[in-house]
Amino acid sequence: MDKIRIVLCCGAGMSSGFLANAVKKAAKKKNMNVVVSAHAESDVMSVVKEGVDIMCIGPHYAPRYDTYKELCTAYGTEVIVIPKDIYGTLDGTGLLDYVNEHLEKVSREKEN
Repeated sequence: MDKIRIVLCCGAGMSSGFLANAVKKAAKKKNMNVVVSAHAESDVMSVVKEGVDIMCIGPHYAPRYDTYKELCTAYGTEVIVIPKDIYGTLDGTGLLDYVNEHLEKVSREKEN
């Protein structure tokens, strides 16, 4: 994948904003082409409609995963729940690795 477009979703977009900055730093260190942004739950679908590879939702939104998955499928956007340990520690490298693992898995499944 040439560029990975990631959107992070949380209540107001503030805590996910800190995590997005950490992902940007991690991507820069790994020399990866990543575009990442953080948005409030109320705004996130308008961003998805513009084109996003993967939406990462905060662990507190895990009960809404199925709803987001259904909404995002129409746009070809993957959805994952950010693990609590990554979210809680603002581990940008951990989230970037988690996103990569998920996208690689999806890619392999599509090939088969």
